[in-house]
Amino acid sequence: MKPVKHVIALDVGGTGMKAALVAADGTLLHEARRATGRERGAEAVVETIQDFAAELLDLGRERFGATASAAGVAVPGIVDAENGIAVYAANLGWRDVPMRELLGRRLGGIPVALGHDVRTGGLAEGRIGAGRGADRFLFVPLGTGIAGAIGIAGRIEAGAHGYAGEIGHIVVRPGGPACGCGQRGCLETLASASAVSRAWAAASGDPEADAADCAKAVESGDERAREVWLAAIGALADGLVTAITLLDPRTLIIGGGLAEAGETLFTPLRTAVEERVTFQRLPHIVPAALGDTAGCLGAGLLAWDLLATEVPA
Repeated sequence: MKPVKHVIALDVGGTGMKAALVAADGTLLHEARRATGRERGAEAVVETIQDFAAELLDLGRERFGATASAAGVAVPGIVDAENGIAVYAANLGWRDVPMRELLGRRLGGIPVALGHDVRTGGLAEGRIGAGRGADRFLFVPLGTGIAGAIGIAGRIEAGAHGYAGEIGHIVVRPGGPACGCGQRGCLETLASASAVSRAWAAASGDPEADAADCAKAVESGDERAREVWLAAIGALADGLVTAITLLDPRTLIIGGGLAEAGETLFTPLRTAVEERVTFQRLPHIVPAALGDTAGCLGAGLLAWDLLATEVPA
């Protein structure tokens, strides 16, 4: 069999990891999942990542006749991608983990690229997903929180300090609910999937109700659910118009759990954004296309990009 050149891609979440071997054309040659083991502590999570990557390295040699050319890993929290350090992730309990160094050593010295999970997913959505062909895009996943990825000419703008795109911490309701960042009234306290879940649980009287239940209730004509849903969409539209004003994206890609509601979300959201703009040009507002594979695909793209920019010895 002719050897197949590939890279290792890892997408690390709070409770689980997704991994893949990715060919040069973006084909997923192999996919796997594993729990992070965070209940055993931060060091155990890092060890699990290293073990998982090493298994993929061996599998690639055996199945595809070649050693992985590089590895890309996407992690949550604060990331110093330039220096390869996972700075902080509250849900994983780590601080200042030299991820590039640790993984590179475990993988026999192959190059390792490190990225922020949302920006990495945004890279994939912008380059090979819903934003394909757009020279300027903004990717906003609506999940437990809200973050964003700013796409410019096929690349993600991380900012001077690595914090660019944190749209979830735009204050849209001054004096509103307290946010973990220390502010009040941040977008993610009002329009994330978690925020909608909390609001609908309170309004419905069912502590187990979540955002998906709220969307179903909206579709069935429940007026209480509609009030909760439209309040979240109003806050989301306010935040998005601020982003549109600053960034002028051609395409606005909405992903995450809340986007799974389909047109129950997108129809009123497009209307709300359109009602709020004045001089701004409306971007195309579209659902994300890659689902939960975006992070792995993006990590693979990071690895291939790293190889493309390396200067031969």
